[in-house]
Amino acid sequence: MPHHRADPHAAAAIAAAAVPLPPIDDPAASPFCGPFANATGVLADMLARHRVVLLGERTHGTSDFYHARAALTAHLVARHGFRIIAVEADWPDAAAVDRHVRGRPPLPAESPGAAFTRFPVWMWRNLEVARFIRWLHTHNEALAPAQRAGFFGLDIYSLRASMAAVLAYLEGVDPQAARAARERYSCLEPWGRDPARYGRAVLHGTHADCEDAVVAQLQALLDKRLAYARAGHEDFLDAAQNARLVASAERYYRVMYHGSDDSWNLRDTPQ
Repeated sequence: MPHHRADPHAAAAIAAAAVPLPPIDDPAASPFCGPFANATGVLADMLARHRVVLLGERTHGTSDFYHARAALTAHLVARHGFRIIAVEADWPDAAAVDRHVRGRPPLPAESPGAAFTRFPVWMWRNLEVARFIRWLHTHNEALAPAQRAGFFGLDIYSLRASMAAVLAYLEGVDPQAARAARERYSCLEPWGRDPARYGRAVLHGTHADCEDAVVAQLQALLDKRLAYARAGHEDFLDAAQNARLVASAERYYRVMYHGSDDSWNLRDTPQ
């Protein structure tokens, strides 16, 4: 394989623009959860000039990074009015947390404590994230509902949980449509616990793809958006997003075995 040398000019430019995080043992008192908040406040104030602040996957994996990321986010929310926290996680898991932090009633069988079980603990199911969620819940309690910060998932892998969420919503607002949705989703039901097997089966021609069925279900839901939204706008938004995710996940697992960049490009394409 060819050897690629680092561009010293690029490295120098990055070093010149980089702003180091404060040391982990910074003794500054914190309005959030210990070190970082006061020293990080200077950095957060600088970032707050932007409408969107990206804290990328380099913040995956260590307690120190998670602590710093939480403090930066808390500062942006509390001091600068940021109200959308979007994380690289499944929508249904994040939605359970969102309902908790914004003081909305949970859906049946939904618990923020049960979220993110599909992920390793070093991603979301850890003490640093739990501490931040408790802080966000407390912070939001003092605000009017429209001013509360929400917690949303951006990833596209959710299949089984998203199908269940769509069906549960329709059972409550339109049982006849729920029966039709159950029929459409039955194409994917055998693969709910291991959707990667669905992709292999389609690739090898042992199972027909389910694209038409899941897209038809998404369209059926969107066609009744006005009627369904009257039963609760945010509940419809949650159902519609889950229907989109079923369609995205079906495509993701179907293309992931093609040996191309399609699956990664799909993740980076707005759904």
